[in-house]
Amino acid sequence: MSRIRWAIAGMVVWSLGLTTLADTPLKPPVAKRVEHRETRHGETVTDEYHWLREKSNPEVIAYLEAENAYADAQTTDLKEFEEVLYDEMLGRIKQTDLSVPTRRGGYFYYSRTDEGKQYPIQCRRKGSMEAPEEVLLDENELAEGHTYLSLGAFTVSDDENLLAYTVDTTGFRQYTLYVKDLRTGKLLPDTTERVTSVQWAADGETLFLSTEDPVNKRSDHVWRHRLGEESFEPIYEERDVLYRVHVERTRDKKYILLTVISSDTTEVHHLRAEDAGGEFQVFLPREKHHRYYVGHREGQFYIRTNKGATNFQIVTAPDNDPRPENWQVFVPHQEGVLLTGIDLFKNFAVVVEKSQAINSMRVLDFHNGEWTQIPFPEPVYAAYPYSNPEYDTRAYRYNYQSLVTPSTVYDFDTETHESTLLKQQEVLGGYDPSEYVSERLWATARDGTKVPLSIVYKKGVERDGTAPLFLYGYGSYGAGLTASFAEDRLCLLDRGMIFCMAHIRGGNELGEAWRSAGLLMQKKNTFNDFVDSAEYLIKEKWTSSQRLVAQGYSAGGLLMGAVVNMRPDLFRAIHCAVPFVDVINTMMDADLPLTTSEYLVWGDPHQRDAYEYMKSYSPYDNLRAGPYPAMLVTGSLNDSQVMYWEPAKYVARMRALKTNDTELLLKTNMGAGHGGASGRYDHLREQAFEYAWLMSQVGINN
Repeated sequence: MSRIRWAIAGMVVWSLGLTTLADTPLKPPVAKRVEHRETRHGETVTDEYHWLREKSNPEVIAYLEAENAYADAQTTDLKEFEEVLYDEMLGRIKQTDLSVPTRRGGYFYYSRTDEGKQYPIQCRRKGSMEAPEEVLLDENELAEGHTYLSLGAFTVSDDENLLAYTVDTTGFRQYTLYVKDLRTGKLLPDTTERVTSVQWAADGETLFLSTEDPVNKRSDHVWRHRLGEESFEPIYEERDVLYRVHVERTRDKKYILLTVISSDTTEVHHLRAEDAGGEFQVFLPREKHHRYYVGHREGQFYIRTNKGATNFQIVTAPDNDPRPENWQVFVPHQEGVLLTGIDLFKNFAVVVEKSQAINSMRVLDFHNGEWTQIPFPEPVYAAYPYSNPEYDTRAYRYNYQSLVTPSTVYDFDTETHESTLLKQQEVLGGYDPSEYVSERLWATARDGTKVPLSIVYKKGVERDGTAPLFLYGYGSYGAGLTASFAEDRLCLLDRGMIFCMAHIRGGNELGEAWRSAGLLMQKKNTFNDFVDSAEYLIKEKWTSSQRLVAQGYSAGGLLMGAVVNMRPDLFRAIHCAVPFVDVINTMMDADLPLTTSEYLVWGDPHQRDAYEYMKSYSPYDNLRAGPYPAMLVTGSLNDSQVMYWEPAKYVARMRALKTNDTELLLKTNMGAGHGGASGRYDHLREQAFEYAWLMSQVGINN
């Protein structure tokens, strides 16, 4: 093994031991280079940092810790500013708070937070909110002894006596099932690992659950389990690596649905919830490129389908004979309007649609057949269905917010057509939305496509090219960005920074065609759109290249890596968060989580044309000698979606190639997963550091 040397705040670490040199000047860590060769499509490929994949190798951990120490040392002068931001963001939050209670059966369920505690407490009250509180789960207690906690499934049996829930304590999205008897507070012996979804049958004694493969974390098995029995009965296995499985229950509680999902195809199996021991029936066999989703109401299935309808339509079929020849159009397809979902209730239905990067909701009264649009007051906003578990109700609960309006929960009365305000997120510290401006802009991409931008800034900002601007993007998986509120963003706006999100191709903001235009062999549209949006903002004097910073998470981190390679001159600083930057190496490894199921998203690099296209934009593979903007790259050691070594390898190679002296930092959370720290205070500290670093790059230091 060749020797390796990293400087860690005055300490030099050698692969053969530790030597303290107090007077050694601080230098960035230098990762050793180990030749690793592979042959791909007749081409020999070298990856000198492949060894960083060895998580159990002490040298790998030492390298990550060295990078963390270096980042801490380099940002020592930001500590005071970081603390100011943390206190400011914390000061805007109502730390002791209560969610809007939701009625399920005979109880009102809610969560509450207590000041000083990292996690929510899950509670309920019987009959009304005046009744005594019953604590179902205190997540702070579950987190004791762990650096991370994530609550996954949380489902109560029909008789409301039993709670099935899942917990991950590593950040690796590896959830364990627990069943709690709410009458006694005791945990039952019914438990198992790697659970991805769970639902109760009507008898309150039978659970249906899906589990993942231990190697690639693909959800591939469905089981039936009767409480008290030791065994879990296997009832379905999905062997096609492109697909994963999920179990859910219809709102009317009539059916358990087993849905088999790939990126472009679905297949639904159904079982009456009262027939816990029965066999699932295939609703409609899978057909390539046909995506359909099933709901149930009053003897009929409602199917949201893209069959002959790019942006989806909804059809109905009798539940005793749901063959396609019996389908009747319920909501027809509309060009330019994406039908994202339907919520079914006994007396009404709500259709959620998206057009021009904005959601809308309309309500059908089944008694008179009339449709009513739920009105929203601002031209640019975000609106989502909220918690609506009850089937027999007249109220529809939704969330409304915008870039200037805090998260607000309403009940829409489907008979009077009036919305009642239930709760608006309190923003402490005297927040006044009238002091800020929210707009929709349209940038023109290089191929003539109009790209929507959502922008917000504080009144008084001069549009003369001198303002700092924070540009955010994602553009993958058909996951559209929404113009939602974030109280921590106020620390940017109040310091004169403009915030803008680019709704680039690859999301679903302008329908299914928008998603497809940033998929597979058209993926570069996503990167081009972001670059062209940045150039538009500069041309229109919202900012300048020396005042422009950008941020992206996960696939948005891939976006950051790609645009930095394309146009390193365009940005002053970049935050690459848990970035998917090692595209080819990851997608060539079928044993990694997500790889095989995402061949339909990025392409299968075992096919030469896909390999060449992916290689042409893969950030790690396209790093070249030259100048780069200041870069903050963050990752997590237990990330199961983007492995920690992707950001680590990316930074190691960039260090060896960059020719200018801009800052390059790698920070790895050594006890978290893809979303970073799980505790709310810990997460806020991470945010404060990231914002302090980005703002400091454009001269904002207090």
